[in-house]
Amino acid sequence: MYGYDQNPGAQQQYAPPQQGYAQQPLYPEPSPPSLADAVRAFTTGSLSAEDFQQIFATSKVYCPRGDNPGFLALHNTQQPVIPMFTSLKELRRYAGKESKYFVITGAEVIDLLPTGYGFVLDMEGDHRMVFDAKAVEQMVDFAMRRMYG
Repeated sequence: MYGYDQNPGAQQQYAPPQQGYAQQPLYPEPSPPSLADAVRAFTTGSLSAEDFQQIFATSKVYCPRGDNPGFLALHNTQQPVIPMFTSLKELRRYAGKESKYFVITGAEVIDLLPTGYGFVLDMEGDHRMVFDAKAVEQMVDFAMRRMYG
């Protein structure tokens, strides 16, 4: 048989581990900033819009949900907006401990957000960010340019 020892009584031997491969690197790769860190940096002006959008696209976004699938929108604002959160803790602060939610990436938010809607990140947080419908259109344009050139 291929891949098996033809001598069933033989002992299997393993090569000794090589030095250097199992050790941790002296300088580990830095982890990307969290979405909450990016929100803080963007609102204080220390992060560019392009850098924020790149972090947002790959970050988890926590969205409250109702009984039906989809985003929950607030219509008591000038334009309809959808509350979204950088962490489960922020979502719970806004919606309560027993609230239902779903998690998607920022890129999926940009892809799935209905036309004409904006969103608010961390509504009850210290660094609340509001993206109106025009800002969302600009984010879609940026994502398309980044993806397709």
